[in-house]
Amino acid sequence: MLWQDFVVAAANFLFTLSLVSQVWHGFKAKKGFILLRTSGLTVIGLYAIALCFLTLSLFFSAAVTALNGTLWLCIFIQRLVYRKA
Repeated sequence: MLWQDFVVAAANFLFTLSLVSQVWHGFKAKKGFILLRTSGLTVIGLYAIALCFLTLSLFFSAAVTALNGTLWLCIFIQRLVYRKA
C-alpha cells in the first residue's frame, strides 16, 4: 500500500464533497449550471485518470476518481435534462 494512494484519494475526496453539493443544487433547482463541454470533457478525463490509477494499483485513488467522474456525469446529465440555467 502506497502512501501516495491515500494522499491522492484524500484530495479527490475533497473534490467529491464539493461536487455532491453541486449535483444536489442542480437537482433541487432543476437547472444545469455547468456547460456540456466542461462536464463532458471532465468526465472523460477523470475516467481515464481512474483507469491509469487502477493500472498502477492505486485502488483507493482509482475508486474516488471514478466517483468524481460519476458525479461529473450526473452534472452532464442534468445539463441535458434541465437544459440551460
